[in-house]
Amino acid sequence: MPVRICWQPGRGHWLLARRSMTTGEIAYYVCYGPRRTRLLDLARIAGARWAIEECFQQAKNEAGLDEYQVRDWRAWYAHITLSMAAHAWLSVARSLTAKGDPVPATT
Repeated sequence: MPVRICWQPGRGHWLLARRSMTTGEIAYYVCYGPRRTRLLDLARIAGARWAIEECFQQAKNEAGLDEYQVRDWRAWYAHITLSMAAHAWLSVARSLTAKGDPVPATT
């Protein structure tokens, strides 16, 4: 449902209500994007939010994403980058192990 009258040329705002297929819970979103965006695309992108949140939660639990005490942005950026790289490696190792393939050794 469009929610703003003063759209910029070619852009739009919508209110999206999305029901979870598993829990039945309804989540509401205010969306902004190209005016020709389809409802199917809005719902798909809103649904991707849960997978992204799970990824960040796993990175916090397994790779220490949230355990930093830094004083400037360079140290924060280095910590976040290394934590996300460690989480990516753990995810690949987990999927290889599930397939039965050997995990490559690190040096």
